[in-house]
Amino acid sequence: MKHFKKTLLLSAVGLLALSTAAPVTQVQAASVQTASTAYQKAKVKASYRYAKQMLVKNKTGLSGKTTALFSRKAYPATGAAAGYSDFLLGLKGLGYHFTKTQRQRVAKNLVLNKKSTPADLANAIMGLKAVGYNPQRFTLAGSRKKVNLVRALYQKTMTKQTVNVQSQALIAVSMSRHFKRPAAAKFSKSSLSKLIVQHQQSNHGWAYNNTAAAVDSDTTAMAIISLARGKANTTTVKTALQTGQAYLKNAAYSNGAYGYTYNGKQIPNANSTAEAVIAFSTKLNTLKYVNGSFKVGQTASPLRAMLSYVNRTGSIKGAASQTLGVGQVNLANAAYRQAQQKRSVYTLN
Repeated sequence: MKHFKKTLLLSAVGLLALSTAAPVTQVQAASVQTASTAYQKAKVKASYRYAKQMLVKNKTGLSGKTTALFSRKAYPATGAAAGYSDFLLGLKGLGYHFTKTQRQRVAKNLVLNKKSTPADLANAIMGLKAVGYNPQRFTLAGSRKKVNLVRALYQKTMTKQTVNVQSQALIAVSMSRHFKRPAAAKFSKSSLSKLIVQHQQSNHGWAYNNTAAAVDSDTTAMAIISLARGKANTTTVKTALQTGQAYLKNAAYSNGAYGYTYNGKQIPNANSTAEAVIAFSTKLNTLKYVNGSFKVGQTASPLRAMLSYVNRTGSIKGAASQTLGVGQVNLANAAYRQAQQKRSVYTLN
């Protein structure tokens, strides 16, 4: 996960039939397009197939100028393309079974050391857990020593990190009940939740630089997802979640998509819409918004809008990279599907 505005960072094997949610309200209900079961299945199948081919070929895309998906040479700081953790989690959430070769490719290429940032560690924890490794006993490439990446993340100071990084960290340490907080931890899930809430702006959204003028749906969605995962049972967190979801509802464009504003122009896109779909899928009382209408003048549901970006080939229209585009769309599809079964795409015990 990442901030889309700055870097566009921020199977269908076993695919269950997805029910079509009715519009949440009667606001122009007759003119609101929702994603039918058939439409969902066709689009999910296409993007899932495209992602599988990317993984097999170890490429960030299947046409045009692409580079390796996992490569220490191409990405000396991390060993993987931006967005790789969402990409792997999306495949996992849709039922993909990673081969031994694919798992080893991830493990041998990831760059993890004392210079690794909290974001690097959070992404590694999520990505490794998705493909079946234990981040608490992970053997670094070229070494026989097992390291505990969860403990390493807990020992990072989070107060000066951006909301996006704080959200990433909270999601990462909340992925498994087996992830243990060490005695020397610099934060807890509760304290990190509190820190994220403190950055909520007066309009109830969150911003990558913690200013009201820069509040956006991507950062807000990330904060909502992380607070829901942190499960801090306080009135402050519960209120922040409710008001944050309200902001996200109001931030929808008339066509059901989400995006950001650049030079006064609204830029709807698949990634921002996918983040909103994931955020709405974190709570059962907001799941209805994924494929429903909730705003005056809305012409399509967020799910319908997001899936409209999926090309016939399975690639994503307008994506800065298909790792980011396909990865987040698949993750959103998986989050919605699993939420209907009262599960979370981020729970990998």
